[in-house]
Formats: sequence, C-alpha cells, structure tokens
Amino acid sequence: MKTEFEVKILDINVENIEKKLLDFWANFKWEKMQKRYVYDFNPINPNKWIRLRQKWEKVELTIKEITDDSITWTKEIEISVGDFETTNSMLKELCYIPKAYQENKRRSYVLDWVEIEIDFWPKIPAYMEIEGKNEKEVEIMVNKLLYTMSDTTSINTTKVYEKYWINLKEIKNLKFDL
Repeated sequence: MKTEFEVKILDINVENIEKKLLDFWANFKWEKMQKRYVYDFNPINPNKWIRLRQKWEKVELTIKEITDDSITWTKEIEISVGDFETTNSMLKELCYIPKAYQENKRRSYVLDWVEIEIDFWPKIPAYMEIEGKNEKEVEIMVNKLLYTMSDTTSINTTKVYEKYWINLKEIKNLKFDL
C-alpha cells in the first residue's frame, strides 16, 4: 500500500484561498462533482474500507486504511475501473453492500507539484486538502498559503463531520439539497 501525505485545513474562506492560489499562479486543473459508494470490509475493520468513486469519466476502486491521525495517516491501494454502476454490481455479487452513497464537489489546483483541492460537502463548511510526495513538501505548501501545521488536521471525512456534530455513519445518502 502506498502512503498518502495529505493534510486538511477546515472551514476555509474559499474566495481568499482561491485568490492566494491565483496570486501564486497555481494551475487550476478542474472542478468536478464526485460520487462514491463506501463499503465495509468483511469482516468489518473500523480502520479499513473500500471506496468506489467517480469523477466525471474516471472511476477508481480504492482500499483505504487508517494507521493513525498523522500526516501519513492513510495507506491506499487504488485501481481504475471501467464503469461505476457495473463495479458496484460486481462488488455486490462479492457480498460487499454499500454502507453509504456520498456526493461532493471538488476544485483541484496544482502549485509547485503539490495538489491543492477545495472540497465542498453537504451540510459542512468547505475545506482544503494539500497533498504532496512527502511531509516536507506538504509543510512548505501549508506555510506558503500562510498557515502553519498546527492549523491542519489529517482526520478522515467521518471525523470532519463529527467536528460539526454530524454522525456520517448514520447518513446513507449524502447529497446536496437542491
């Protein structure tokens, strides 16, 4: 499994962050709606799960494992698959039933080879993710954007929701209200 070097900065002012990114000539990659199914392992392991995610035409199947809440918190194995619903059907045939369906919107930038993503999820304020090839790269970008590492967290989305008093485990269909 590969290690993700990623941190989040919660409750951001999107307009200010995007201005900073433009001032630094960050490369805007895309804005996409994402949808995903989340599955428990069998037997259930609270620190390990399966995610099937679609970002427009790209569909990925990922095994994620939390090792701790540090910057190197998540290990993952990821492959591209052909079709979102067909892969979900295949997983159901293998007795993996989705425990949740989730949607979010993501704006993606690259600055100095570091990925910076602004995530919009239903019911909570926007947050930013900064992902690099190593811890030092992430820390340099955090500082460049005028934050410190003490402003960051490496908690997963479920724990982010808990900070806003929302139990994500109880929400089977997480969608934006239209």
